[in-house]
Amino acid sequence: TTTASVEDVVLQWQQRHPKVKVQLVRDYAEDPQWVAAVAASITAYWQQHGRAEKLVFSFHGIPQRLADAGDPYPQRCEASARAIAAALGLSDEAWTLAYQSRFGRERWLQPYAEPTLWAMAERGVRQIDVVCPGFATDCLETLEEVALGFTATLAERGATMRYIPCLNDSAAHARALAALATAQTA
Repeated sequence: TTTASVEDVVLQWQQRHPKVKVQLVRDYAEDPQWVAAVAASITAYWQQHGRAEKLVFSFHGIPQRLADAGDPYPQRCEASARAIAAALGLSDEAWTLAYQSRFGRERWLQPYAEPTLWAMAERGVRQIDVVCPGFATDCLETLEEVALGFTATLAERGATMRYIPCLNDSAAHARALAALATAQTA
């Protein structure tokens, strides 16, 4: 939803500046360099801290009505999670996907992240790693809602959650984004 809004503004700007060439990168959910960067980040975290029993890919949610109207966002999130899990060599049982940051009363994409984590704890999973690959950098949502909030509510249920940071300013992230940008102009 944010991407479409930004694209609208950029295209309006381009109409006023027709001599400036604009190329939009619409999707990199399965881009091999980006997937490799995320997988390498997770692997580095596991090498330093050990691997939890389960990995959760937590993506920002959107209202279900948007997906029902044709927004491909949930399919792109699922494709990203599958590609990263494959790059890590994970079995289907070793990871899951969920959506965070819902608000208001309407139905949002499911499964909802926090209840999914609670259910894992109630089934006896004691250590869970959570990564938010839909975010390029850590922000209020990843740090406050996920790293602090989810960790606290899981601790109340006898489980430990560890937050794996976003790619942030990693060199692999920069290379992946640069390759996407230069591929558009080639």
